[in-house]
Amino acid sequence: MIDVVVVGAGPAGSAAAILLAERGWSVTLLDKAAFPRPKICGEYLSPEAARVMDRLGVLKAVDAAGAQPLSGMRITAPDGTVLDGTYPTSGPWRGYRDHALAIRREVFDRILLERAQALPVEVRSRLVVGADGRASVVAHALGLVRPHRLQRLALIQHVSGIEGLGDRGEIYVDPPDYSILNPVAPGIVNLSLVVPLAHARRFSSRLETFMGARLRQLRHVPARLAGMKAEGPVMAMGPLAYRVGEPRVGGVLLAGDAAGFYDPFTGEGLYTALRSAELLAEVAHPALSTGDVSAGALAPYARAKRAAFADKARVTRALQFIIAHRRLANGAARFLQRRPALLSTLMGVIGDFVPPRKIWGQVLHSDIARD
Repeated sequence: MIDVVVVGAGPAGSAAAILLAERGWSVTLLDKAAFPRPKICGEYLSPEAARVMDRLGVLKAVDAAGAQPLSGMRITAPDGTVLDGTYPTSGPWRGYRDHALAIRREVFDRILLERAQALPVEVRSRLVVGADGRASVVAHALGLVRPHRLQRLALIQHVSGIEGLGDRGEIYVDPPDYSILNPVAPGIVNLSLVVPLAHARRFSSRLETFMGARLRQLRHVPARLAGMKAEGPVMAMGPLAYRVGEPRVGGVLLAGDAAGFYDPFTGEGLYTALRSAELLAEVAHPALSTGDVSAGALAPYARAKRAAFADKARVTRALQFIIAHRRLANGAARFLQRRPALLSTLMGVIGDFVPPRKIWGQVLHSDIARD
């Protein structure tokens, strides 16, 4: 018999399966796809994600698989102002590592799944974990999915021929669009473009043409992509943002994208998947131990997620508002360029190891009057 059924063998599902199996529960991990399989993703793991990967026993394997270290992000505003943001490596807040990682999702998902498969699976069907992504069968069956007013589409392609990235990802903001270059393997870059969904709808059968034309409209991008060569198909995902309510029935928990998604700009998707699995296991274990998986017994999971993610969600909403408006984006870039300490703190927040409240404190104490 089975104690836990995890639906979805992506990062959140595999992580949840690993953590619960390590606590002695028998877990069945289900996925409709055959692995490895392509997955639309920014393929970025924040510095703090390394802590969870180490806890899961996969960090060494991720390193050995050729994950690319990223010590920061280079952000270009519409007017050409460049912010060279580095993850802070001193002060009271330190990441588990001093750098982020970029790795192909097929490789990362395979490593996690192989780790999960190395653990025992069997016993009573009592708890179902929905970790089956944005199209979650579990969340939809419970009527929990709601649309979000932020309607955007992401276009992603692996490319080669882009030189000079080094240990930096690059972000180009040019409202209403933005583009991200993320080196995920030697010579291979994850090129993403995020646009309003309404602008792309009539080009659904010509996504490659649409993506190329749209990239040429971003002022500072075409020269950067001059030597680019496609290394895979253009993949699309949208609308990006959606809301998912908490299950009101017992015996069900949601993790990763199955629990909702908002913002790809700060690249928190994979960290959120891993951390939500960690929080889920911390609640599910005592619930299973007492034989009580009622909605009330599982309610601490929702509270733990709010405590872990709500503050960063406020920061990402503010960033999304800023990058959607040209004058605000330019002004914010110039403001941060003159305040390297504030930029460093923001990078730590994006890297998931500096508490987001530190941003607001520094902003309030900045010399805003002269801006």
